[in-house]
Amino acid sequence: MKQSLDICLKAAFEAGKDIMHIYLHEDFNVEMKSDNSPLTKADKKAHETIMAHLKDIDYPVLSEEGKSMDYNLRKDYERFWLVDPLDGTKEFISRNGEFTVNIALIEHGTPVAGVIYVPVTGDLYLGIVGEGAWKQNLSGKESAPDTNTIKQNKNAIRCTSRVEDKLVVVGSRSHMNDETRDFISKLESTYGKADIMSRGSSLKLCMVAEGKAHVYPRFAPTMEWDTGAGHAIAKAAGAEVLDATKRTELNYNKADLLNPWFIVKPKGSEF
Repeated sequence: MKQSLDICLKAAFEAGKDIMHIYLHEDFNVEMKSDNSPLTKADKKAHETIMAHLKDIDYPVLSEEGKSMDYNLRKDYERFWLVDPLDGTKEFISRNGEFTVNIALIEHGTPVAGVIYVPVTGDLYLGIVGEGAWKQNLSGKESAPDTNTIKQNKNAIRCTSRVEDKLVVVGSRSHMNDETRDFISKLESTYGKADIMSRGSSLKLCMVAEGKAHVYPRFAPTMEWDTGAGHAIAKAAGAEVLDATKRTELNYNKADLLNPWFIVKPKGSEF
């Protein structure tokens, strides 16, 4: 797996460089896809860059910006890459910096490794389930580190269930609906008034993974490529990503790639 992850790290980093060039130096048009979600030149360029790096690895790729793939063609995938070349296109368009490059490795429907790169800040997250999760800043770097280098830097991250001051709940600016408010209200009856933090894209899962937030409830639509990498990183850091109704782990490569509502929290916690 190491060689594959090294290529994955490079792919995410190089895609991030492409995105930043467009973000900083180019005007870009916004197209609307069939589901009314936005698409920019940066989404397309990042997809092309990632595909160029992953093409030599003998795993298929399921990408948000790739061709729509019939379930009958992918249902027997045992291992594949799940890619969102630019997660947070709305954040990219609004220029708030909270967008990411997401690449996950899925085995038998479960994320086993994930890479999230934040082009604006240079933060890189790596999670390998069963080994751990790490965060490293690559600002000013010309190339991505390999897996061993990231591990040796000892910048390990870990989620936390300890509420020392206030419970911190992370969410989305645009999806603070009644279901989310009710969930937070129930937590507050036990833990007192919570701090509510907003973040864009997959950064919400990263916040739980690195212990900056205790829980992330998502009672609004997401797709598998939105969560795969963050799921792997959170799980590697000691969290779990659960179907909000069934309280079972999210699974991937379903016939319908839409996720159920879910909750990200430290494993075994009562959040």
